[in-house]
Parts: sequence; structure tokens; C-alpha cells
Amino acid sequence: MRTVEEYLLHLEGKGFLFGEDTVGFIYFGKRFTEASDEITNTAIELTLKAQRTFDGSFYISLLEMLVANQIESRKQAIQFVKDQQILAI
Repeated sequence: MRTVEEYLLHLEGKGFLFGEDTVGFIYFGKRFTEASDEITNTAIELTLKAQRTFDGSFYISLLEMLVANQIESRKQAIQFVKDQQILAI
């Protein structure tokens, strides 16, 4: 499992560029929701898949939903967004 920092570096290596404000917002969301690195990384991934860019409000809403529904793994998160029809994966 990657830390959020490692995951962001991985995404930057794939061409996703995140400004300091975006990175700060990602960490704010993680702290605000008390989400694990795995759930935070999954929320980032799903936000990028759904929005094709980083959308802070979508990310925070998704992170809040995942935490509120006690989603603890990437696999559970993907199933959750499918079940809720948030994203067709």
C-alpha cells in the first residue's frame, strides 16, 4: 500500500500535475475525514476517473461518503461507487 505522498508522486509520473493548493486540499480532506491512506488514494483515483481532472468538491464528498459508510479497502470503495451508481467502472 502506498502513502498518499507516494501515490501523488506516482500520479505525477503518469502526467497528472497537482499544484500546492490541490495537494494541501487532498491532505485537508484526509485529516478532516480521518480517512486511511488507502481510502484517500482510492478517492483521488475515483475522482480523476469520474471528473477527468481533480475536482475538490467531488473528492471531499466521495471521501465523506466512503468514511461514513465504513469503507475500508479499495475493493469495497469501488463496489460502493458501483452500487450507488456514482461512477460506472
